[in-house]
Amino acid sequence: MGDLLQTLEIETAPKPTAAVIWLHGLGADGNDFAPIVPELRLANPPAIRFIFPHAPTMPVTINNGMVMRAWYDVSFGDLEGTTRRADEKGVRASQAHVGRLIERETTRGIAVEKIVIAGFSQGGAIALQTGLRYPQRLAGIMALSTYLPMGDSLASEASAANRAIPIFYAHGTDDPVIPLAMATSSREKLTAAGYRVDFHEYPMQHSVCAEEVGAISAWLAEVLPA
Repeated sequence: MGDLLQTLEIETAPKPTAAVIWLHGLGADGNDFAPIVPELRLANPPAIRFIFPHAPTMPVTINNGMVMRAWYDVSFGDLEGTTRRADEKGVRASQAHVGRLIERETTRGIAVEKIVIAGFSQGGAIALQTGLRYPQRLAGIMALSTYLPMGDSLASEASAANRAIPIFYAHGTDDPVIPLAMATSSREKLTAAGYRVDFHEYPMQHSVCAEEVGAISAWLAEVLPA
């Protein structure tokens, strides 16, 4: 199966029948989103295993080569305009890491169609990259404060099994890190490719707000019904 990333796990009940693999942003780690699980206040959910992986460490160009947890490298100018260049090698390596985490869940008894791939910022980019290309049907993709990486290769690499995958996409109108225009451009590309995108805008910067947490909870109840 290859090397597995270290993870933090929270189970909402014994013997989980569903999983959410939630990827953190640049420079954070798996602990970053763990506190959100009780805040979701999931009503009568299936038993869910929330998995928060720690990204590999690597030097990040935009941060003067400082070594930190990152899903791929980011260079100066990458996040300008409505599109960006992608560190393809890093993106594909992280896609493979997440694929191995999905495979591990299936060996632990969770059906692929009961697995959500979620992520914030860089993690959201990898959630989109992985979920849209994964060869078996997943439950959904949650993309928070992020953008679509490697959009030019999506048409040739998209998985037929996930053409109808539910996508929850949320972004802050005042995001200074990943401009809203990048998110709306990504949404338009996904919509043009035939994907169903549940898009939300919130009056916030590069973060997550209480209203958004409520919307995430409602969406998870739809894609992972009890």
